[in-house]
Amino acid sequence: MAKIDAFFQLMHDQGASDLHLVSGQQPALRIRGDIERIKYDILTNDSLRVLLYEITPEHKIKHFEETGDVDFAYEVPNLARYRVNYFRQKNGIGAVFREIPDKISTCAQLGLPEVISKLATLPRGLVLVTGPTGSGKSTTLAAIIDEANRLRKDHIITIEDPIEFVHKSQNCIVNQREVGIHTKTFASALRGALREDPDIILVGEMRDLDTISLAVEAASTGHLVFSTVHTTSAAKTVDRIIEVFPASEQLQIRSTLADGLRAVVSQVLFKRVDIKSRCVALEICIATPAVRNLIRESKTYQIPSMMQTGRKYGMQLLDDAIMDLLSRGWISADEAYIKANDKARFRPLLKYPPTDFTEA
Repeated sequence: MAKIDAFFQLMHDQGASDLHLVSGQQPALRIRGDIERIKYDILTNDSLRVLLYEITPEHKIKHFEETGDVDFAYEVPNLARYRVNYFRQKNGIGAVFREIPDKISTCAQLGLPEVISKLATLPRGLVLVTGPTGSGKSTTLAAIIDEANRLRKDHIITIEDPIEFVHKSQNCIVNQREVGIHTKTFASALRGALREDPDIILVGEMRDLDTISLAVEAASTGHLVFSTVHTTSAAKTVDRIIEVFPASEQLQIRSTLADGLRAVVSQVLFKRVDIKSRCVALEICIATPAVRNLIRESKTYQIPSMMQTGRKYGMQLLDDAIMDLLSRGWISADEAYIKANDKARFRPLLKYPPTDFTEA
């Protein structure tokens, strides 16, 4: 048992999502969204390096020493898996560990709308799950992939950096590939995947032009592709993808994306005020023919209006979902205001409305 495993046990017992180990500071946990210090000695650079290198593969140590950053996954048997990032900072080495549950929750257990689980049954197309870092995108995607794994008889390929949730083949054949170990880049793995008889492809993150281009192409040629983007709404997601391409190619990609897109799910995590837990607010955009026409005609600013009239398809705006959580008494008005897109809608609900200089 590695010495650092004691921190992971504490993290698990406290229900923390992340563990922070940084030279020159005490260890800390993120619990229900807040950073809380652990009563422990201040970590020195040398002592932390020894602690971290005990669990780090040799090739990852070499990569870290050369570049100052590295990602990989670590597993404590019978406890959990962890997504790991090491980095250098002013006082020395630093590390953050994100706990990944060993059991994949279903869409129902996560409290997700029924339309989310139905995404697993789509025959083809592109489904994007978006939101800020730490908003639960990987958890939602894992639930959808697990649903497909149980219900379909297909070949699922995941391309991740690193592998997070582990999917055991059920009715589907599941192959999981990790960037840096099983393949060099997302783009090269995606090119290879298209020759590996896939039905469903999960791309951990659409980071660059090559990856985005290949993912859109795969979705347009009969595959079901899932991926993530760091955006906060359906309209912004479409714009972000198109803006990655050179101006001369944007008309073409706009048309291709309009044909291939099936859904955009944007999510934000909230701290619950009624119990010690967190909950998620979702914006759901289903790519109906009307939505696809807006994308094709460069009218993405009209997508929110289309979503308001598309409730029968399972669509909802993020602010409507936030208002629902607020009306249930699950979240605070202050946090609702901070994370809402239309802050004017939530401002009258605050006891002490702030003076927001960004809206001046």
